[in-house]
Amino acid sequence: MIAPDRLVVDASVAVKWYVPEVGTERAARLLGGGARLLAPELIVAEFGNVLWKKVERRELSDDEATTIAETFLSSGAVAIHPLRALLRAALDLAVRFHHPVYDAYYLALAVAENCAFVTADEQLVLALAGTPLAPYIARI
Repeated sequence: MIAPDRLVVDASVAVKWYVPEVGTERAARLLGGGARLLAPELIVAEFGNVLWKKVERRELSDDEATTIAETFLSSGAVAIHPLRALLRAALDLAVRFHHPVYDAYYLALAVAENCAFVTADEQLVLALAGTPLAPYIARI
């Protein structure tokens, strides 16, 4: 049984806490939902990359992106787990399910913590539908 008191989240969810977009309300509910939020430390790089893309598209100013990044890092909303501890499991999942290791880090953490991985990545959700990992992944 998947633990309801913990959730793994990725940058596609976390950015919605700061930038209004589709799924923002559902993402915000995760912050106040009582579950402990977890992520591999890769989220820091991916979160920064999402902000950079938003600056490039002129959806955010440089200053807005910097403020959001600093707020995210200082918020403590997400417990960050080291990549080193997850590499073997992430690589195994990536190879078995033919999916990039970047996403597999989040899945490996969800499996290790026996909890759901919540994402806005529709392609990932669809790719894992019907596999043994399907119970570990949820759409935002």
